[in-house]
Amino acid sequence: MRRTWLISLVAVVVGVILCFLIWPLAFTVVSVEKVQQEIKSEAFDPVVYVDKIWDSKIVPTINEKAVDLSLILGEMKLDSNGFAKKEDLSTIAQKYGLITVGEAHVYMVKGMGQVVNVDTQSTTGIMEIQLDGYTGPVKVLIYIGPRIPSDETSVRDAVGFINFGDFREQTEYGKVGAEINKRIIAQVLAPLNIGQLQGKNISFFGAMTIRTFNLINIDLKRVTIVPIKIEVKE
Repeated sequence: MRRTWLISLVAVVVGVILCFLIWPLAFTVVSVEKVQQEIKSEAFDPVVYVDKIWDSKIVPTINEKAVDLSLILGEMKLDSNGFAKKEDLSTIAQKYGLITVGEAHVYMVKGMGQVVNVDTQSTTGIMEIQLDGYTGPVKVLIYIGPRIPSDETSVRDAVGFINFGDFREQTEYGKVGAEINKRIIAQVLAPLNIGQLQGKNISFFGAMTIRTFNLINIDLKRVTIVPIKIEVKE
């Protein structure tokens, strides 16, 4: 009996010693600083992302593939209240632009016209132009800053190569849209002499969105362009 007890005791002691020896090998101790560095290295940086594609892809794509806005608007048939049927607009979007997964119609556009009104009462300032080659009822507006609405993602969506599936989460996708808008504000809108725009002839390149989700008839009294290039004619 005593011999059995001794054997059991020895077995327990050996087990404890083995656990003590193996324990450090079962876990990897990582410093807090190292964890923070790894998290930082994996963090998505929208500035770096947009830096890589702004001059090399976004601007050239819009410059090369933009469609005359007068052509697009000329095919949109509005009723007396300024509404168009979604099914008719979808046909036009498939022809000249893209339809997003959220059913927004997005276009890369270009045009020329005369500035007939400048509105800076809001921080999302806009100018209205009389578009060359278009005499229809749709008002054409262009953002002039100093701010672009936070939900405005026309440029990101219209170019066609920035896709939601390329990102780990919705937040990253949203940050790209916001960073593109910051780039537009800094490089396109900030240099504008807002006080001298009224009555000027301009040319522009940019993108626009027509939202159609869960709608049958679409309000088309106005469209608003996010510009990536504005030239004021002297």
